[in-house]
Amino acid sequence: MISPTHPAEDNLIFLDEHDQEPSPAEPKARSSWRIMIIDDDPDVHSATTFALGSLEIQHRPLSFLHAYSASEARAILETESDIAIILLDVVMEQEDAGLQLVNYIRKSLKLSDVRIILRTGQPGYAPEIDAIRDYDINDYKTKSELTRTKLYTAVTSAIRSYEQICDINASRHGLENVINASTELMALHGLSHFAEGVLTQINHLLGISAEGFICARQNPLVKDEHANDLHIVAATKAFSDLLEQPISAIRQTKAIDVITKSLAEGQSIYGNDATVLRFNNPARKDFTLYLENGLRLNEMDKRLLEVFCSNVSVGLDNVVLTSRLHNYAFYDVLTGLSNRLKLLQTLNEIIASPLKNHSTLSLIDIDHFAETNDALGHHFGDLLLYSVAQRLSNHFGCECKLARVGSDTFALVGDQKLVCPENILALFTKPFDVDNQEVQLSATIGLIKLDEYDGDGSEALKDTNIALKRAKTHQRGGYEYFTRSMGVEIRERVLLMHALRAAFEHQRLFVVYQPQIDIRSGKILGAEALLRWRTDDGKFIPPDQFIPIAEYSGLIVDIGEWVLRSACHELVHLRGLGYTEFQMAVNVSQVQFSHPLFLQTLNKALEDTKAPPQFVELEITESMAMKDPELLIKTLRQIKQLGVSISIDDFGTGFSSLSHLQKLDIDKLKIDRAFVNDIQENASEGSIAKMIVQLGQNLGLAVIAEGVENQMQADTLLSYGCNLAQGYFYAKPLTRGDLHAWLENRPSH
Repeated sequence: MISPTHPAEDNLIFLDEHDQEPSPAEPKARSSWRIMIIDDDPDVHSATTFALGSLEIQHRPLSFLHAYSASEARAILETESDIAIILLDVVMEQEDAGLQLVNYIRKSLKLSDVRIILRTGQPGYAPEIDAIRDYDINDYKTKSELTRTKLYTAVTSAIRSYEQICDINASRHGLENVINASTELMALHGLSHFAEGVLTQINHLLGISAEGFICARQNPLVKDEHANDLHIVAATKAFSDLLEQPISAIRQTKAIDVITKSLAEGQSIYGNDATVLRFNNPARKDFTLYLENGLRLNEMDKRLLEVFCSNVSVGLDNVVLTSRLHNYAFYDVLTGLSNRLKLLQTLNEIIASPLKNHSTLSLIDIDHFAETNDALGHHFGDLLLYSVAQRLSNHFGCECKLARVGSDTFALVGDQKLVCPENILALFTKPFDVDNQEVQLSATIGLIKLDEYDGDGSEALKDTNIALKRAKTHQRGGYEYFTRSMGVEIRERVLLMHALRAAFEHQRLFVVYQPQIDIRSGKILGAEALLRWRTDDGKFIPPDQFIPIAEYSGLIVDIGEWVLRSACHELVHLRGLGYTEFQMAVNVSQVQFSHPLFLQTLNKALEDTKAPPQFVELEITESMAMKDPELLIKTLRQIKQLGVSISIDDFGTGFSSLSHLQKLDIDKLKIDRAFVNDIQENASEGSIAKMIVQLGQNLGLAVIAEGVENQMQADTLLSYGCNLAQGYFYAKPLTRGDLHAWLENRPSH
């Protein structure tokens, strides 16, 4: 259907009150233009007849025939005649049903006069230029672009073409020449080739040998002050020196005057000394043909010429569309440089040639461009990128290939002596003049030498990006060359990420619980829920390997929610077994905690599992606590309102600010296992653990030590004033079943 986003008065969808579908064949109105609508969507029939039903073209009304499938259309076409236009859906019972029907109309029924306009709601099924040529399709539109005005324009143009064809049937030979010329033109790709073909066919049709040229508005991607001027795109021998020049370069002022007059009046001019044919087309490229001969044509010749010009206009529209799609496919609209796809083609050509032996590929990333874009606006950002592209192009353009492959990333490939960090970074020492402002930029670079490279262009680009990311991690404004070890490392991370996702989806992740103990009484206070991953072959992947991957990929958000819910379900189950004072601690990662829906996720988990919030504790790392203290304070306040308690995990490793720590609404500090391991028999060791205990006491916070492995560490911690602990000395992390058995074997709950 036609998109409803167009203004109401310029759209095929105007109302929803059609009570019944149009009949397959309405009564033929006397002296009307007969239009056949073939579409499997009844709404398209209704919208089309509504849009066109009240119109008159050439003082004659329109009447409609309707078919809702290709087979139904065949049956109608075998009995009905005098059909001027067929509005045909490309995709019906099958993806190529429309083109098969066109083939049947043209070749089996021999209906060559009827004008066929293809319509489709699926641009991906657009017919190739060969199909348009072979099947004599007169126009092609997507339904989303075919507004009421454009539909009326297309139908009017088609009816005029049909009327002209009918009027000059007596001159069949001339008509066949026009059609043959148009068909040959349809096979030509590119504006210049198409224009050359038009010049050739005009001379052939008219039986003359006139000198002349064709001019059009080129609209090149590369910005230029003369970009929208009329340029000569094809010429006969006498004007060949003017190719690619603006029409102001033409020596004969009379030629410029008559072309200007034709454009101003919007029509062709048949003068005594010269002829200008103006081809009207939707692309509005002002495609104009100038002949240095005055043509004295009879009415039949003019009609033939009008038919030819009409067909040329349709062909020109297709050529312009094809050229535009080609540009969008291979070139960046903003800078005019090659895009990623064009770069890959270039890379593959270089790698397959001797040039590979001394070539380097570089990726150039503008540092902190996003901040500049946000602060100064996207228009300024676009100007800045264009300025960078111009500087790179001016310096490297003649000898290297340059492309824009990301929002603020450029690619450069060429000789190793030219494409080197020193040459590239030197271009960023001077400020860029953007919109009368001087902007100082820096860039970070990743490079790869292609002489010993075994992969294709796509792999080379990926590996250069690995080097770029490594450079950005180590030092902004610097560079890194790709090494094989980088590739192995990143590929292992990617493989691990995919394996982790599969493990989560196939429930190969599980939760274990490490008990937390009161050192003085030996009483079980609760447990910490810990995530574990065991592969199909029974191998355990350490958490310090897969947790960072989960955070980097964003998978930690879903995994973290599952761990939270699992822990809450287990807490409720233990309370049902009589452990009513049992507290469950759950780790929360930075990515998970900063997710905008975290509070909603936490609240829903508590509601769904019926877990009592006062017995749920969230553990956040010290580095998280210091990253954005003000945001953290606000979030912690909301968490505490739910009744959940907060613990700072791995305390002592994050160099936290005590002033910020005092502002946090937290309940407990956890001493990192590294400081517990430092506790030795002599009193001088373990002083950091002692300081953390004292700090907790001064702030009124509970303190728990993790990683307690022997009695001496437990006794020492108790002497410091730390009464809570967890570690292998008491119990290793246990599965649900093992935890239940362990609890049952304790002297008391």
